[in-house]
Amino acid sequence: MTIKPGEIAIVGAAESTRIGAVPEMSQIMLHADAALNAMADAGLKPSDIDGFACVGPMMPQQLVHYLGITPKWVDGTGVGGCSFMLHVRHAAAAIHAGYCKTVLITHGESGKSRINATPRPPEPQSLQGQFEAPFGPMGPPTLFPIPVLRYMKTYGVTHEQLAQVAVVQREWAGKNPRAAFRDPITIDDVLNSKMIAYPFRLLQCCLVTDGGGALILTSADRAKDFPQKPAYILGSGESAETTMVSQMEDFTSSRAFRVAGPEAFRMSGIKHADVDHLMIYDAFAHLPLYGLEDLGFVGRGEAKDFIWEGNTRPGGKLPLNTNGGGLSYTHTGMYGMFALQESVRQVRGIAPAQVPDVKVSVCHGVGGMFSASGTVVLSNERP
Repeated sequence: MTIKPGEIAIVGAAESTRIGAVPEMSQIMLHADAALNAMADAGLKPSDIDGFACVGPMMPQQLVHYLGITPKWVDGTGVGGCSFMLHVRHAAAAIHAGYCKTVLITHGESGKSRINATPRPPEPQSLQGQFEAPFGPMGPPTLFPIPVLRYMKTYGVTHEQLAQVAVVQREWAGKNPRAAFRDPITIDDVLNSKMIAYPFRLLQCCLVTDGGGALILTSADRAKDFPQKPAYILGSGESAETTMVSQMEDFTSSRAFRVAGPEAFRMSGIKHADVDHLMIYDAFAHLPLYGLEDLGFVGRGEAKDFIWEGNTRPGGKLPLNTNGGGLSYTHTGMYGMFALQESVRQVRGIAPAQVPDVKVSVCHGVGGMFSASGTVVLSNERP
């Protein structure tokens, strides 16, 4: 049986007490800090949790032992930074199926301080290790430019238009006291910042931070018994393409985006005009452009003008990445949890940069270099 829109709800949501530089906390401690904060938000204790999900390098069995949880259902799905969107989707299905009643999803990452962090270079025997690494790319900043340069050439995207993404994100970050970078920036500031890997300059690349977050899901029928306003899950989608960015089906579009996004819309029964708030994972400045087009908010090649004209900035018709995003808020390495946290805050009406009258928020994530994607549609109204 298909899950009905609004059948499952997020009833607990919190980030770690501190984000940014937290050198005194290991990754498991960041997981636990966020988990305890989310349980406090929902008025629960570890014995109330019977489902658990997290993504490597921490394994579910490590966290449930550390937290004192005895789960009936576990999920260790790891597809990169959007793993948490998939965890939400899988947890909703598990609750619907009766495998568990209350699911905790956690994230913790010492991306900046590297306290007991595990290096994640491509394994020599992996596809990346065999067919991309020998040619010298050094991680995301040198891999993402491969599709971006084709996208810019195909649609005539200027460096100024790509820089505008970072400028608008900073406007939102200026309204968020927890954002790492809050000072306003201009297009000239972006284009004069240090070149990292053409065409990306420093201010077009994500932060590197420490932090964590956690979510608690249960059935909507139980949601009224919790202290906070529920965020009802209307729909979700997921997909994957390839771990090798060089082997993308189309450098100007993500197939994983084109599957996960429309599936979430189909499941939720909403139209684009129903969306009041949007989060698109922004590890680098090009991702909101791809997301706007692949999810169908604008036509092919139109995202650059849509952002340039102010539609996504404060006061615009489609507020985007209102916490400041991975470019200005925080980015531990896997950012999807923080995008979900902002969507929950917006539908609860408690975000630092609260958008007026938000009813529906779409949260869209990417894993790896366009290798996977997950989309979640949230609302403060149960259909």
